[in-house]
Amino acid sequence: MKWLFRGILNLMETLDDFDKRLLRLLQHDARLSTQDLADRAGLSTSPAWRRVKRLGQDGLIRTHVAMLDPRKLGLHAVAYVHVSLLDHAEATIGRFDAFVQAHDQVVECASITGSNDYVLKVFAKDPEDLEFFIMRQLLALGVVRSSTTNFVLRQTKYTTELPIG
Repeated sequence: MKWLFRGILNLMETLDDFDKRLLRLLQHDARLSTQDLADRAGLSTSPAWRRVKRLGQDGLIRTHVAMLDPRKLGLHAVAYVHVSLLDHAEATIGRFDAFVQAHDQVVECASITGSNDYVLKVFAKDPEDLEFFIMRQLLALGVVRSSTTNFVLRQTKYTTELPIG
């Protein structure tokens, strides 16, 4: 694991100001043309294109996505669901992970420290839809000891932009 961390640090150390500028610009708007990227980063088109291509090949840019408005899609309930598993056997974890991957309502899942094992970010049409998901799907899985749900009342910040030094 140390070698992976060192590899990431070494990769970040090789980024110059132009690379960082390009990454910030792409995080803010991945639809920018190469010409717009180049202009805003202070580069000509060819070097900007080569840098973006290299950043993708190096794994710094994983994909380009569109951020959708959940409310306009009829998803009016958002919750964080903290989950504690019955045990930490490989089969239990595998079953839980497969469940998470198979359900589009779960948009984030993280293994966490503390009294719970996981935290899920779940979108649903309404509170009843969320209850159905938790009671009839998540808890019916048979590997969850307990869950605690926190409804999001209002979101004051939402971004996928990572801080780039």
